[in-house]
Amino acid sequence: MQNEVQMGWLSPVVDFGVVGLLAVLNIVVVAIVLERLFFYRSVEPSDFASAKALELELTKRLVIVASVASNAPYIGLLGTVLGIMLTFYNLGLDPSADVSKIMVGLALALKATAGGLVVALISVASYNALLRKSKVLLLKWEIIHG
Repeated sequence: MQNEVQMGWLSPVVDFGVVGLLAVLNIVVVAIVLERLFFYRSVEPSDFASAKALELELTKRLVIVASVASNAPYIGLLGTVLGIMLTFYNLGLDPSADVSKIMVGLALALKATAGGLVVALISVASYNALLRKSKVLLLKWEIIHG
């Protein structure tokens, strides 16, 4: 019974902690992307006195999108490792477990990696699109002030 208490916290951590964190990060990225897109539509490069001031405004919050893009796969991998640890631990408690029970546990553990990869793909694609739009607006400023 004491062994079950020791590892009992792991399942909610994987299900709600890791997958929940990935969901929150994805929501944050989508919110930033939408905010930036609306800002890019409204910005007039000619309103800025210098290219540096324009660049500062254009690149606000992009570091958050890039950070999520680079770290989401690792967060997903952490969830998978924790899920596999839990599967093997439960297998140790019940040596008569059949193969299907083990496979279900491992398949569920992999959902965290899949979630991390989805969040990373969305973040990377969004970051690249926002960066490209930012560079286009900076080039427009240079053409106007060149």
